[in-house]
Amino acid sequence: MAEVCLAKSFGVEGFQKVVAIKTILPHISEDENFVTMFIDEAKIAARLQHSNICQIFDFGKISDDFGDHLYQVMEYIPGFSLKHLEKTFWDKKEKIPVGVAMHIVARVCEGLDYAHSLTDRDGRPLGIVHRDVTPANILISIEGAVKLIDFGIAKAAQRETKTQAGIVKGKFGYMTPEQLQGKELDGRSDIFSLGVVLWELLANRIMFREANELDNLRKILNGDYDDILKERPDLDPEIGKVVMKALA
Repeated sequence: MAEVCLAKSFGVEGFQKVVAIKTILPHISEDENFVTMFIDEAKIAARLQHSNICQIFDFGKISDDFGDHLYQVMEYIPGFSLKHLEKTFWDKKEKIPVGVAMHIVARVCEGLDYAHSLTDRDGRPLGIVHRDVTPANILISIEGAVKLIDFGIAKAAQRETKTQAGIVKGKFGYMTPEQLQGKELDGRSDIFSLGVVLWELLANRIMFREANELDNLRKILNGDYDDILKERPDLDPEIGKVVMKALA
């Protein structure tokens, strides 16, 4: 949908700040629905001021002979994604330490709780649901900060674009049965997705790994997945309860 470039913001007296700039790819910018989603993302993310959510600093448009170009100026997070961290450990046949996995997921929980609880100035819930909580959308900075990114397909009560019935957005392996069926979602959907993330961090493998994608979809719809304690009998039973409650 978009490309992200590293940039530098300049101010008076030699002030400099490294930022990331996201722009829609040219062939996507002709699609009004994607453009509106991009605008929605900026509007939603601009409301989210939390240490575990990537910040949006600015949103604007520049024009040239080829048309209008929308852009978002975002917090630059030097580090890597949780997906990269997982792959690094899995390729070496090593397990991510349990404490590290729990810490990362706890920080994402804090960011999600903030987003789910956010209200407008009149106290009305904004109804924000991320809908794409996956390892690729969780960044870890070199200082150890954990940041949730990409509210591009987030659902909110006040967004301009509305998902049509039957249209599924997100990544299949982390979706709830309700999301796969195009039903109305609330914050519990994000909790399930994060539960899948935690299950995979602890089990040291992908949760839904059938060769046939339809078989994976059936497993999600039927709630057919192994108890984490079956994969990791060495875990504290209390951790097992947390994981399986998130996946209930």
